Amino acid sequence: MKKIILIGIIAGIVIGITSCEDVLQEEPKTIVVEQFYNTAGDLETAVNAIFNPLQSSNCFGALYTWQLEVYSGMHLIRGGSYLPLLEFNGLDNTNINRISSIWKQFYLAIRNANLVIENAPNANNASETDIAKYTAEARFMRALSYFYMIPMWGKLPLITEENYRDLNIPLSSKSNVYALIINDLIYAEQNLPDNPSVAGRPTKWAAKAVLAHVYFTRGEHNNAMTKANEVINSNKFELIGIETVEDFQKLYGANLITSSEEIFYIKYGVEYGWYFVEFLRHPSDGLYNGGGLYGLHLDTVIQSKVWNRWDRNDLRKQLYFPFEFGLGPNTMLSKKFYDTERLGNSATDFPLYRYADILLLYAEAAARVSNSPTEDAMEKLNMVHRRAYGKNPLQASAIDFQLADYSDLSSFLDLILMERGYENDFEGGKRWFDLIRLGREKTREVIKDITGKDIADKHFLWPFPSNELELNDSINDNEQNPGY
Repeated sequence: MKKIILIGIIAGIVIGITSCEDVLQEEPKTIVVEQFYNTAGDLETAVNAIFNPLQSSNCFGALYTWQLEVYSGMHLIRGGSYLPLLEFNGLDNTNINRISSIWKQFYLAIRNANLVIENAPNANNASETDIAKYTAEARFMRALSYFYMIPMWGKLPLITEENYRDLNIPLSSKSNVYALIINDLIYAEQNLPDNPSVAGRPTKWAAKAVLAHVYFTRGEHNNAMTKANEVINSNKFELIGIETVEDFQKLYGANLITSSEEIFYIKYGVEYGWYFVEFLRHPSDGLYNGGGLYGLHLDTVIQSKVWNRWDRNDLRKQLYFPFEFGLGPNTMLSKKFYDTERLGNSATDFPLYRYADILLLYAEAAARVSNSPTEDAMEKLNMVHRRAYGKNPLQASAIDFQLADYSDLSSFLDLILMERGYENDFEGGKRWFDLIRLGREKTREVIKDITGKDIADKHFLWPFPSNELELNDSINDNEQNPGY
């Protein structure tokens, strides 16, 4: 695999912008390095090549999102080859092969980013401003790729613009990978524009949001709070008002180009749809024009602890509706994401970072810094909570959580974890990220409480692909993650 990944030719992407949708679109093209990277247009095209592997159904488009949503404990699987995931006992051979596909797509994105980072400074017909901007976009995307890999594998070959031609690259520690991620994001924060030129391109606010998440994941709560607060105080984002369940389409609608809540979404469109949506739909539910794999669902009896603890007045819960498809009368599907106009490729975008995420992240980080809940932290939490009940996010409400009821840090953190689970349902496995961020003991406690199942040690890390071990002489077989 590594020998494929390190070839010095981009299987690239060209941007196309239609008159009716000003969003990032891509079409395949092959680009030879020696004849490229001369103009701003070349650099833009090369940066676009980074997006495609991440969009694919073998990455954020389906497999990555699917795997982590199953791990969250919030959903059940209809059956089939994915069913072993619900045993929390690691991966069988079929799912190991799927994980290898995810690995390949991430490293394709990293390879394409490295090519931009290496070659952009040599562009003869591009301004210094353009060179810095496109380099920043590439470094942002490289950091994003490594960030979503490192919690799942624990160590990674750290491939950069300096060593990508090498065939044998050893595993780097988590701390070294995070050092690169943070360095890339700081550069991106300093060199990305304030506003995206096209919906879907990263901005300095996206870099700050990912930095906040990185620090948050690492337990650097003061840094996380600071970066999240910079996004909040920018006044560039606000929560979309919701009064009915259908109003969630203002956030997730298939025809939505952008919104005031969007910080960074993985953009799709008619041609390159978000395939994950099909996992949520049933062919006869009326929400996907006859398509749907009805893979993920919730059962109100089996998952009673999830369902019964969730207030029925919460509009996020009302996104679920009863639908019987052969597994009993208690099954529920969610219509958080749907597309009634297209079949097979939903134009719905993957909401990777929303303003609500940053508010909740800030609330937890601020409480941890103070070692107790604060009025400010509670207000940020309540902003998201009010919106979920159809209230004005900026006005105190009868449904507000009260600081006096959560005077100790532990109860407040559990409250935030619950709210983040409701808010981020089906949004790329964010709940599993939260759980493993809190440590294995906490993850085991939460999953045991909901499912009654114990998590095997091997379940916490994905195995390195067999091709990587075979072709990369700098990684020994005994470095494989435990249990594989």
